[in-house]
Amino acid sequence: MNPQAKLIFSMSLILGTTITISSNHWMMAWTGLEINTLAILPLISKSHHPRAIEACTKYFLVQATASTLLLFSSMCNAWFTAQWDITQLTHPMACVLLTTAISMKLGLVPFHFWFPEVLQGSSLMTSLLLATIMKFPPTVLLLMTSPSLNPTLLSTMAIASAALGGWMGLNQTQIRKILAFSSISHLGWMAIIIIYNPKLTLVTFYLYSLTTAAIFLTLNSTNTLKLSTLMTAWSKTPTLTATLMLTLLSLAGLPPLTGFLPKWLIIQEMTKQELTTAATIIALLSLLGLFFYLRLAYCATITIPPNSANHMKQWHMDKSIDTLTSTLTVLSIALLPLSPTILTIP
Repeated sequence: MNPQAKLIFSMSLILGTTITISSNHWMMAWTGLEINTLAILPLISKSHHPRAIEACTKYFLVQATASTLLLFSSMCNAWFTAQWDITQLTHPMACVLLTTAISMKLGLVPFHFWFPEVLQGSSLMTSLLLATIMKFPPTVLLLMTSPSLNPTLLSTMAIASAALGGWMGLNQTQIRKILAFSSISHLGWMAIIIIYNPKLTLVTFYLYSLTTAAIFLTLNSTNTLKLSTLMTAWSKTPTLTATLMLTLLSLAGLPPLTGFLPKWLIIQEMTKQELTTAATIIALLSLLGLFFYLRLAYCATITIPPNSANHMKQWHMDKSIDTLTSTLTVLSIALLPLSPTILTIP
């Protein structure tokens, strides 16, 4: 892709995200979401492969439908309450429509079908944008309207997302699809706590984005797309592949790694809110996700499959690891000591 065009699309992504997260009016928030959608479409389809064009079409149709629903919900609320302020969403029908629209944009169950297919048809760097930055504006909108949303509906969708994200990831061999179902599962953790403690949702999103960025950049460095190629990545960059195992276990939420922090805080907060049953269910469902994270870690570092001479020649390739990848990897593994600081935030 032309560097000037890539710069324009990247700046449009930043502009759309900034407009949405800083706006108080529904029309401005909708405008930012539309700028984001139009900016990411050329990045999805830049390879001109039929799979990429299919992913681009699916993404456009789903996002256009979700944006229409979001605009309709804000118009319904304005019709009944004469309020266009995002934080003044009070009409019950508008709240249900908004929850549906944001769930479609994020990929929450039962509106998740598009997300794994779109990630599979995109490049690794575009998949990283779709899994992190593109989910930030809808998450902020959900955060701003959280006092008005239905707790039962959100909890049901969150538990269903955690269950399906773990269950569907078990049978995948494509790493991008596995990470897509991982994203759906993490969104369940974010959605279940957003009404009771919105700051925890933001902490979970930030740490998820950090760990996911480290994994995608590592996969991009080793040019790995499938489990079969992940098995031979150790011969290219042994150190990076070894830290990939720790990053995957951090994303799974194992202590003492960074990914354990949000799950620990969410279960603690749900217990304080007397939601012990829901906390137990979602904690048990995270074991499903732990299985395919362990399988990825096993394929990355523990197994040594039969190697041909071509693979053995790649031992210790002269390929430098960029600073961003190594920094994100360290942060995604070793941030747990910050937990006392986060707990003291008012």
